[in-house]
Amino acid sequence: MSDNSPVKRDDFDPDRSAKTQKMAELRQQAMARVRTPPSPEAMARRRLFMSRAKWGLPSFAAFLLLSIAIWPELNHLIHQNNSVLEAMLGGHSGTGNIQRAIYRDVDSKNRPYTITSRNAHQIDDNRINLIKPVADIMLNNQQWVHVRADTGVYLQHEQTLTLNGHVTLYRSDGLLLNSPTADIDIPQEVIATHNWVHAEGPFGTEDAEGAFLDQQTGTAQFLGAGKSDHFDDLSPPPPSPNNTKSP
Repeated sequence: MSDNSPVKRDDFDPDRSAKTQKMAELRQQAMARVRTPPSPEAMARRRLFMSRAKWGLPSFAAFLLLSIAIWPELNHLIHQNNSVLEAMLGGHSGTGNIQRAIYRDVDSKNRPYTITSRNAHQIDDNRINLIKPVADIMLNNQQWVHVRADTGVYLQHEQTLTLNGHVTLYRSDGLLLNSPTADIDIPQEVIATHNWVHAEGPFGTEDAEGAFLDQQTGTAQFLGAGKSDHFDDLSPPPPSPNNTKSP
């Protein structure tokens, strides 16, 4: 017995005709819709946008290319500035405190001098307390003095330096002086100490209770009791006339 019923296919959509009719209706509605033309203001805004885009996009692309080209140099500058900033921040340990301080100035006769310090504390606009100060001072006739100590006080307005603790002074003419304290008047070129002092130089050695150095005249005065051992005193005495033999 044969079955004449139509074959049912799984890939056949029974609603295909309905969907096709629906799409045709939507197409007709879209074609019948009335499109409103843009106003002159809208056209002007569109033209302005297109004009800006015409120049803005190439400019932005050029900016990107330029940034890529100069980025290595910018990166180097950024890291360099960060290093400088870290060094500056590291040099300041607190309010009024400066590590590795350097003061450069000239005296009333336009002679330069430099004072460095491991640590400096600004007390006011004039006084600066120093730790491990080192001073290099230019004198007359291209002479100079190098002096260092444990601590010191620098008065900027007066240009004076008070040193304490293991003061060591060296002058370019060969004078070496050691003392617990020293006072230096930079404009007047005067160095004085009222404590014991030991000095060595081309003249010999000198131990005294104090010393006064006048750099303008190049003289050194040793004060109080002490001991002198000059090179001239060590030379053999000249022959006495009484000991000379007549020919």
